Amino acid sequence: MPFLKIYARAIQLLGPERGFAFALTATGIALAFLQLAEPLLFGRVIDALSTGKPAMGLVGLWAGFGFAGVAANIFVALHADRIAHTRRVGVMKQFFEHVVALPAAFHSQAQSGRLISIMLSGADNLFAFWLAMFREHLTSIVMLIVLLPTALWINLHMGLLLAALMVIYIGLSALVVTKTHYGQAEASRHHAEFSGRVGDVIGNVTVVQSFVRLAEETRALQGVMNNLLKAQLPVLTWWALTTVMTRGAATITIVSLFALGTSLHQQGAITVGEIVSFIGFATALIGRLDQLTFFLSRLVFEAAAMRQFFDVLDQSSTIVEKPGATDLAVTAGHVVFDRVSFRYPGSDTGITDISFEAKPGETVAIVGPTGSGKSTAVALLQRVRDPDRGRILIDGQDIADVKVDSVRRAIGVVFQDPGLFDRSIAENLRIGKPEATEAEIREAARLAECDVFVTGKPGSYDFRAGERGRSLSGGERQRLAIARAILKNAPILILDEATSALDTETEARIKRALERLSEGRTSFVIAHRLSTIRSADQILFMEAGRIAERGTFDELVARGGRFAALVAAGSLDGDPTAQSLESQYRDGLLTHAAGDSER
Repeated sequence: MPFLKIYARAIQLLGPERGFAFALTATGIALAFLQLAEPLLFGRVIDALSTGKPAMGLVGLWAGFGFAGVAANIFVALHADRIAHTRRVGVMKQFFEHVVALPAAFHSQAQSGRLISIMLSGADNLFAFWLAMFREHLTSIVMLIVLLPTALWINLHMGLLLAALMVIYIGLSALVVTKTHYGQAEASRHHAEFSGRVGDVIGNVTVVQSFVRLAEETRALQGVMNNLLKAQLPVLTWWALTTVMTRGAATITIVSLFALGTSLHQQGAITVGEIVSFIGFATALIGRLDQLTFFLSRLVFEAAAMRQFFDVLDQSSTIVEKPGATDLAVTAGHVVFDRVSFRYPGSDTGITDISFEAKPGETVAIVGPTGSGKSTAVALLQRVRDPDRGRILIDGQDIADVKVDSVRRAIGVVFQDPGLFDRSIAENLRIGKPEATEAEIREAARLAECDVFVTGKPGSYDFRAGERGRSLSGGERQRLAIARAILKNAPILILDEATSALDTETEARIKRALERLSEGRTSFVIAHRLSTIRSADQILFMEAGRIAERGTFDELVARGGRFAALVAAGSLDGDPTAQSLESQYRDGLLTHAAGDSER
């Protein structure tokens, strides 16, 4: 995104506050003329006093302009802060809503720490740009535009000296922008990489500690920091040299103005008051050019971070609602996949020509080796992605024709990773139903067999789960996820490896809770454990993105195909412990234990 386009877009973001923005712009322009009048009136007063003419009228006018300037500055100071703070909060909200709504394909490639860094730095840089522009630099730009013609009108020779000073400032600034633009973009890229890596390490701090990775991770971070400094220091050097050269040019210009003014005054071509006015012009010009040079350097430093901010905002969702889309109306929970195909961008993985039917209240198990397309199929059902070909129907309605949120409201999900928030247990459960009463929460917890352990926690339902539920055991987190799905009470249910990696006793508890959850719902179960899928009404065995076999458990075993071979081997993924578990179920040896041994 070009440099100027970035800041044009930053100005466009002021749209919700356009009324105050226009008022501040008009006030800034007025301030420029008021401040320009000061050296002119000062010079006129000097000439009046030196020639014995009345000067009080000019002094009174000068005072009036001064008070008007004070009032204008008060207005700018108050409302520039207001508009900058308001819009910073607004763009952070806009960024958050946009990122959270982006599809899984985006989040699978983006680091959460990097996204947070981009949001915060982008919003802060926009805030600084808006505040500085309204408080100072809009007035400075207008003043410079008006000052030079005024100076040339008063005296051509003195005006040309001021013009030369302005050309030097502008030329040096343009040169440095050209030299540092790409270097600063590279520095910002390394800064975002640093933030992303820090977030990645902190998010996996238990792994870092367990594998004694602190020294290695610190060295890796140091490498990123070294690259950051390598890109940043040349940029700083260029701007430091610019400051030295412009200050030197300013000093030479002031001395030259005095020398030229003295010579012209001796020739009778300029008055003492006009010389004083030009010195005032020069002082104002130097001050404003210094401000604008610093402002321009900040724009260069901040442009890359703002570009990253806008790049994220420009990410488009692959899930697009059709114009006039209506809400999904679920009457029975009848689901049909009709010749559905999907391929991940730049990959050969996905699903091909999948067709099946899940009748209301049925449980459909989708099984197969890792990478066979199981999770892709249920992701398409939730409209996390849209199929490349084919249709998915819920009660006769193509989900591509209805609102995305209405599809997801109709589906309850229990993931392998429960996905708990660092909030109270009650707040985590209310994600399924925000308006749920305390009685409804307790009933859902009872059905999911977690009421007992929750009431045993300090604070009971106010107990904080910790980041990603780390204050709870694996079995506790899983049962809370089931309670959350029970509370949502959606007509269609997806169980995605909901009992994997759990011990036998904990799995028994969770299996009972899942059976309660599945009652009366059309359910889709993704699992590797044979015990989880044995009672399914229909099993879809997938390989290489296609349905290789389908039927009930006993039908597939009797058929003697690939599914039967894996059952004989003990597990759909070769896990030998699953055979033992399956055997226990077959022999009726697995008991419903009352204790909780998952910790």
